[in-house]
Amino acid sequence: MTVADTLSTPILDRSLTAELSRRVSELRYEDLSREALEVVRHCVLDWLGVTLAGSREPLSNILVEQVAESDGQQESTLLGRSGRRVGALNAALINGATSHALDFDDTHSVMSGHPSVPVIPAALAIAEREGRSGRDFLTAVVAGIEVECRLGDLVNPQHYQAGFHATGTLGTLGAAAAAAHLLHLSDEHWPHALALAATQAAGLKRSFGTMAKPLHAGKAAYEGLLSALLARGGFTGNPEILESSKGFAETHGARDLPLERLLAPRSELLICDTLFKYHAACYLTHSSIDGARQILDQLELDGVSAEEIDSVVLVVSPASLEVCNILEPRTGLEGKFSLRATTAMSLLGLDMSDLSTYSDATVVSPEVVALRDKVHIEPTSGTSPTCTNVVVGARGRSYDAAIEVGEPDRDLERQERRLSDKFLALTTPICGAEQAAALRTAVRELPTATDVSRLLA
Repeated sequence: MTVADTLSTPILDRSLTAELSRRVSELRYEDLSREALEVVRHCVLDWLGVTLAGSREPLSNILVEQVAESDGQQESTLLGRSGRRVGALNAALINGATSHALDFDDTHSVMSGHPSVPVIPAALAIAEREGRSGRDFLTAVVAGIEVECRLGDLVNPQHYQAGFHATGTLGTLGAAAAAAHLLHLSDEHWPHALALAATQAAGLKRSFGTMAKPLHAGKAAYEGLLSALLARGGFTGNPEILESSKGFAETHGARDLPLERLLAPRSELLICDTLFKYHAACYLTHSSIDGARQILDQLELDGVSAEEIDSVVLVVSPASLEVCNILEPRTGLEGKFSLRATTAMSLLGLDMSDLSTYSDATVVSPEVVALRDKVHIEPTSGTSPTCTNVVVGARGRSYDAAIEVGEPDRDLERQERRLSDKFLALTTPICGAEQAAALRTAVRELPTATDVSRLLA
């Protein structure tokens, strides 16, 4: 029987929360498929890259100044801070927010959020403190992502449509599961860890385009780790928090759905469906960015300049407009959540993977604004949120491209090459080429690491 089968067998004589806890707690490294093992390493590599790059962002500096300065503990490492160590909880908070600062981290369609940024910071902080092996750490990450994604499958799309940011809400329970796995919580304590996480889970989509969005990831990591630590000490919550009346499922979107869906059969662990970003903007802008780039290639072949573009039409899902429809962004951060601005920037040939592209000056530059204001958005029902049809009018001709970015890359060797290139581009300016290459190698060797601290050395 595979791990996926174990997670999908009929419910026994216990609560739904307890049953999910039992099945996830029994995940073992030896049972994980080759694909799951490859993808979890990809998640860790990508997370490290965006975290190191994000450590230079203002929000990371503020957190360090306001939180770390009074923390005299030496338990867990802050990434990008010359090996500085703080308490495990504060490391989870700061590393979590830092890793989401650039909005360049991975995403997941089933979760409707970012799976790694709540889970990996919590797992890494406690694994370092407790001296856990690389295999223990990787298995815990898989467990945490499985929990948050299964919850996403249960409560979405209602949860996301109501205005919750799943990275903050579902991510808190994912972080709790990862930490509980590393702390080897008992069957009795596991449901309480999830219960404590559920009652602290928070995050609103209205925060998108501000520093509060990455704070969601940091708080999810912090609260999830705190929940597991408290549960280990005997702190209690409602052990039926997921399925009980006015519990998490009912209040967060699954009021009229069969709750057994949480344990629905799946052929593979959900980490395998992780989507990785190659543009440093909201994922729901990526299809329009790619479509614009494809059209730009056609325009250049025809000798058409950006100034000759008369109109741009984006045919998108209405769901996209709730996330990335800042019409006139004033900052680089707001620009990451503007379909109009990112499409214009791509049509102008800017490198959308380059962090410097998303500067305040670029977003409000005359050439970007002029083209941005020619972009018209047409919401169309039935369209996937990760699919965009881009239509550009120039010189009396029409150019179009339809792009779908919602399918995971099943060519894992190609994915690793792309992520490796992204990782080195992000980390070399931070720590130098030799150190960046060494860190990449350390991630590859995690399965043989007897102590996860080797990754941070």
